[in-house]
Amino acid sequence: MTVRIVTDSTCDLPAELIRNYNVAVVPLYINFGKKEYRDGIDMTRAEFYKRLPDFKPAPTTAAPGPDVFRKIYERLAAEGATEILSIHVSEKLSATVTIAAQAAKETTAVPVTVFDSRQLSLGTGFEVLAAAQAAADGRSVQEILSMLEEQISRTYVFAALDTLEFLRRSGRMNFALSFLGTLLQIKPFMKMYDGKPTAERIRTRNGAVNRLIELLKEIGPSEKVALVHTNAEDRARALLHKVKDLLPDKSTNIPIEEITPVIGAHVGTGVLGFVCISKNYRRPI
Repeated sequence: MTVRIVTDSTCDLPAELIRNYNVAVVPLYINFGKKEYRDGIDMTRAEFYKRLPDFKPAPTTAAPGPDVFRKIYERLAAEGATEILSIHVSEKLSATVTIAAQAAKETTAVPVTVFDSRQLSLGTGFEVLAAAQAAADGRSVQEILSMLEEQISRTYVFAALDTLEFLRRSGRMNFALSFLGTLLQIKPFMKMYDGKPTAERIRTRNGAVNRLIELLKEIGPSEKVALVHTNAEDRARALLHKVKDLLPDKSTNIPIEEITPVIGAHVGTGVLGFVCISKNYRRPI
């Protein structure tokens, strides 16, 4: 039995882990005007975030068609996969799961199970990593799915956005709300748990950082933590030292990852956030 894992480029797993566990990654698309770029392939994250603030109209994002997924599934079958588990960004945020499921139905070379991670960024990435490690240990797809459901119950992503502008530009929120937020200098605070995105409004950047720390305390102790950001590595590292005592083993040796442009197009630059797997906490924040 050879189970192979497929995911999409929003998972934010470091390239080294992707290679080590032989995970297949389907790139989503970023559109700057009439030019289409494959996420993680045709444009670096540094280049994307450099262009993002001044680019008009706002870049758009899209999932590839089912034929792209199907070709990957068929390639893995040709490489010896006897079953495929395809794990993707929450269906509340993207059509990727739906498209992958269509491709799975059209694939006859190998059984394909499509799984909604009910998360984003490294929330999805930590699921992909756990699945790949379990597959390498010879676990079945059903065993892996049970494990992922349990992990999802303890997984949290929460982030402080620096501005509402990019949500407005991307069409992901009401314009009047965006105007009000700009007028009052509100910092949107986004949370994701078990496929349910929620938001808070916080007045200042310092207040948003304090809220990040407060939630990290609330769900702790954690077995795994990562810091994510969009073009804000210096601020991320400064935050990391503030929360050292809340991290596993009180170590600052945790991942710091820049969020994929496919998500960055909607949240903008200056985002700071945490991805956590709590040891015990199992309810919304």
